[in-house]
Amino acid sequence: MVGLFSRAIVATTMKMPKWFVGWVSKRYVAGPDLDGAVKVMKRLQSEGACFTIDVLGEEISSMQEAEYFLSEYVNVISAISDNKLDANLSIKPTAFGLLIDKKAAMKNIEKLVSLANEHDMFVRLDMEDHRVTSDTIQVVIDLHEKGFTNVGTVLQGRLFRTIDDINKLEKVLATKADYRICKGIYLESESISHTKNSKIVEATNSCIDRMLDAGAYTAIASHDIPVIEHALSSLKARNMGPNIADPRSNASPQRHHKGPGYEFQMLLGVRGPMRRKLSKQGHRTRVYIPYGEKWYEYSIRRLQENPTIGTQIAKAFIMPWTNRP
Repeated sequence: MVGLFSRAIVATTMKMPKWFVGWVSKRYVAGPDLDGAVKVMKRLQSEGACFTIDVLGEEISSMQEAEYFLSEYVNVISAISDNKLDANLSIKPTAFGLLIDKKAAMKNIEKLVSLANEHDMFVRLDMEDHRVTSDTIQVVIDLHEKGFTNVGTVLQGRLFRTIDDINKLEKVLATKADYRICKGIYLESESISHTKNSKIVEATNSCIDRMLDAGAYTAIASHDIPVIEHALSSLKARNMGPNIADPRSNASPQRHHKGPGYEFQMLLGVRGPMRRKLSKQGHRTRVYIPYGEKWYEYSIRRLQENPTIGTQIAKAFIMPWTNRP
């Protein structure tokens, strides 16, 4: 019943004027520009959070558009440094031209990763749909071969191939492999992915275990209680946790601005109470901060991907004082 109510709220919201969607999105998007993102991070850092910043936009239609993203991320690096923020970057490879010109896209991404490396910042390559899974992983491998180890990728638990990808990267990158593992937001075909939630959760949990056993840095990006509880149990079983040096014999030394072999990640505006609880327990928690002119497209996509968000919209109306991300 709650699910049907939530979906009805979302369906109605998507038909509302843009200004209304903008009101709803304030919880999940830092704003249309970098200044807004900086303000949000300054506010949330008092809660013990660190951040990863995403300039909204993906799959460009020309390489000229990639110049905007490269330039904007350079501004992001400057803003992080100038404001002494504990933050890194999240980029979408298609925004840098991966589906148009792989070589040119690689040059763009390398420029950014190189600059970030000079500022001791990490760059996360967001994982998009199945068309670019292999290419995104290859970009990470190629950059590591060039000496840039301040870059890692996202893997999606729902895909059948993910365990094989973890095994491959363990062989190629050894303990320098650094992941964000999530269930996956792209609704892929049942021929290449799990489609039932219980199977997706089970597969994601298996990926967390495999990453931890491989000695990799494991960023657990989930708002699902079963996934978070499994991760906490898996960490405890490996004697990993807050204020404990990574005990895994096959792990690399802890990187600056990273946790002891793991961290938890959540989207801005989602599961705030859970994030604060994990932070108070001593776990490193990172908030995904999206901003940019494409806020409307991002908001609509989030509503489509997560119809259960409707209950939060209703709560914001009825009890606005509780609408704290």
